[in-house]
Amino acid sequence: MKPVLLILVYLSEEHRQLVGERYDMIYAPNGDLGADRTNGAREIAARGDEIEIVLTNGTNGLYADEIAALPKLRLICTVGVGFENVDLPAASARDIPVCNAAGTNDAAVADHAMAILLAAIRRIPFLNSGVREGLWRDDIPRPPHVSGRRIGIFGLGAIGKAVAKRAAGFDMEIGYHSRTRRDDCGFQWFDDIVSLARWSDFLIVAAPGGKDTYHVVSTEVLDALGPDGVVVNIARGTLVDTAAVASALADKRIWAAALDVYEHEPTPPAELLGFENAVLTPHIAGISPQAIHASVMRFVENAEAFYSGRPLLTRVN
Repeated sequence: MKPVLLILVYLSEEHRQLVGERYDMIYAPNGDLGADRTNGAREIAARGDEIEIVLTNGTNGLYADEIAALPKLRLICTVGVGFENVDLPAASARDIPVCNAAGTNDAAVADHAMAILLAAIRRIPFLNSGVREGLWRDDIPRPPHVSGRRIGIFGLGAIGKAVAKRAAGFDMEIGYHSRTRRDDCGFQWFDDIVSLARWSDFLIVAAPGGKDTYHVVSTEVLDALGPDGVVVNIARGTLVDTAAVASALADKRIWAAALDVYEHEPTPPAELLGFENAVLTPHIAGISPQAIHASVMRFVENAEAFYSGRPLLTRVN
């Protein structure tokens, strides 16, 4: 008999077939980025006493009451790196491993971070639309260049390191602040995000979400970044205070903002929509065909390791 797997997030038909070959699959993706939990709740009520594995993501998570309603639950996995809404204490109290898909989308996220940074600095969206209205280069101020400037990375995990690798290709000076100081990386360390922002021309936000980093990019940080600064967020929307960014843009206290993630997703950040120097993308940095496939395969690898008694690849609790 195949183990019963509950899937709470969207998977393509190809990946549902791949997973369905290995598990008795209950496909019940929650709606509205997990805000509507009707599908999952229905299946937990109907088959909660059979479910051994749950596949979710950081935004959907798996709450303590849902874990309590799954008496046979043995493994929780997320597609993607995030796991902020999985109740780790509730899982750990029952010795249920929680695994993420670390290492599967680092390149995609870092690529996107550089893409929106470049778009913001060089004003690509404005120029692209302007050309269609007859804009010529002599009609506008010259946008600044990128190479040789200072980039600060808040969160030097795998994605932060991948961003740094790309920044090095632009001959940038690299500084960072992270939970762990990494003296072997060769980059300049800063004690806190404010001092990092003050040093930086561009600030990349690549740290985990959660209460410890809520609104860490505040008015103080943006003021430290300064009128030529650009803030880029490819982490979680909660790290950046949207109202503070809007105020800084309105007062020209920063040059631009480039956000792939924002508060209250999927609703667009209304405060920023009127700014041509706010580059916004729909939480797509880590989504490419290659990254998604690797993430699903990482789940398969972790689940197979669990059932064969081998060490898990990316346990987080």
